[in-house]
Amino acid sequence: MRILELLSPAKNLECGIAAIDHGADAVYIGAPHFGARAAVGNSVDDIRSLCDYAHRYGAKVYVTVNTIVYDDELDGVRQLLQQLAEACVDAILVQDMGVMQMAQELGLTVHASTQTDNRTPEKVRWLSTLGFSRVVLARELSVAEIADIHRQVPDTDLEVFIHGALCVSYSGLCYASQYCFNRSANRGACAQFCRMKFDLLDADGQQLDSQRYFLSLKDMNQSEHLAELIEAGTMSFKIEGRLKDVAYVKNVTAAYSELLNRYIATHPLEYQRASKGRCAYTFKPDLRKTFNRGYTTYFLKGRQPNIASFDTPKAMGEYVGTVKEIRGRSFNVAGVASFSNGDGLCFVNDQRELEGFRVNRVEGNRLFPLKMPDNLRPGLRLYRNNDQEMERLLSKPSAERKIPVTMSLRATDDGFSLRMDDAVVRIQAEHQEAQKDPRENIIRQLTKLGGTPYECSDVDIPKAFNYFIPASLLSDMRRQVVALRETMSMNGANAQSQQSKRPVSPVQTYHVPYLYNISNRLAREFYKTQGVNVGEAFELRQLAQPLIMQCRHCLRYSLGFCVKHGGRRPEWKEPLSLRLGDGRLFRLEFDCQHCQMNVYAHE
Repeated sequence: MRILELLSPAKNLECGIAAIDHGADAVYIGAPHFGARAAVGNSVDDIRSLCDYAHRYGAKVYVTVNTIVYDDELDGVRQLLQQLAEACVDAILVQDMGVMQMAQELGLTVHASTQTDNRTPEKVRWLSTLGFSRVVLARELSVAEIADIHRQVPDTDLEVFIHGALCVSYSGLCYASQYCFNRSANRGACAQFCRMKFDLLDADGQQLDSQRYFLSLKDMNQSEHLAELIEAGTMSFKIEGRLKDVAYVKNVTAAYSELLNRYIATHPLEYQRASKGRCAYTFKPDLRKTFNRGYTTYFLKGRQPNIASFDTPKAMGEYVGTVKEIRGRSFNVAGVASFSNGDGLCFVNDQRELEGFRVNRVEGNRLFPLKMPDNLRPGLRLYRNNDQEMERLLSKPSAERKIPVTMSLRATDDGFSLRMDDAVVRIQAEHQEAQKDPRENIIRQLTKLGGTPYECSDVDIPKAFNYFIPASLLSDMRRQVVALRETMSMNGANAQSQQSKRPVSPVQTYHVPYLYNISNRLAREFYKTQGVNVGEAFELRQLAQPLIMQCRHCLRYSLGFCVKHGGRRPEWKEPLSLRLGDGRLFRLEFDCQHCQMNVYAHE
């Protein structure tokens, strides 16, 4: 029986609880410091509260401590890890090998963050030998590549991103933000260089295209491909979004939870969910109605066209029809979508810019904007990036999660026992013959589970049972068995499953020393034991024209000029460059042997 885990993001405690309520088997959340999204740190007290809540359902809490750290921060990191261990978190996501060693010394389970650049069986095997019980794979991998890693390293849990925003560079190997703005992505302060406008220049400085978002990717959506990912060996299905609001978490978590349940229902002897409980929703989950830049399956099936969004880095949302006729201060829409007052709509105008507006009034398919857009014209495709009806539903309590349990009541020699799954309580009490059938009252008292995570699906009472038990005694037994069941759940969740270290094999080597992201003495000492020529992290060096990005996304391919994949032969003179609005240049190198585009800073 293989375990499948749906892993949701938590910007804060509210989002984490919402994720659990809407079907997540686990959540990942940022610590107060040293997480790869510095803007969304959480107190240890909130993380402890989230653990208490999640563990009631057998769900887990993983904490991101996945930045690189400096020497003067090591003591602070150690103190934080100790606090997280005491809060009973289930695992720590780690990039820095110094942090890994400290976490293991404290008995914490460690997962290798995607920031450790995990795209080959060799890398995953090496990380496994270090004691990582799970590896978060690079977003760029195909189903075939994931299956190959699982085949070669079958005992290591594989976590795969299935939904949300995409970084254009391999994670952990992007230095653009640090180079341009002194804000390190590897320290949680990404400035989103890839969402900026560029001009595209040839080797002679001729402008081939202007003011496009050449590095901005659409958002990932693997909702139609979960079966393939499961069969490839994926264990944990990760939703991106630690900067997203609670409505996003609710909708996306519920959508993927339903999809996983549907798959398991057709393979009940092979798979099961990692946590307990079933969810009831007050809304219909719909991924089209949540923040997105347009969707892509990225490299799931190999290299594909249209993975980027050159016209805008902003949310487009769901396609709702085309503009049919404009009349005065209103227009009508050709399509089947229904609209609500306050909806946010947008379109790409003739200048290839995203233009948005809010609907003030709706009369059927005729819409009256608050302010009529200047560039709206018949035939333009319309998208809804803010659905008021969906937002209204998600702003309220929108799910209830309950664990079905069976209550079994038995008479003992000196009283009674009540079993709730594996929890059993016994009380001493006199056996009094009932004057009338006691079952109705027993069932009524034992099924009063409101305010708990449980719902009673069955009360098991022997046919010969005919004893009178006071309602107060039944209530007391019910409270005791519920408390015991919760304690057992907490104890089971808190049992660490740290993978023991095995003999270490040599690390796969990078050709550029700073790609190891070594920024403290513990990490330096670790890599020396691995036989690596130690090089300081990019953040600690001053370099001329450095390599600042490695991307599977390729502009030559996206523009139709990749001969290897059937495109036209380029007519331009290379190397090509991207130019920011402030005039800074970035040289593009097309590494066709590895099917990769490298971005270099160019003075």
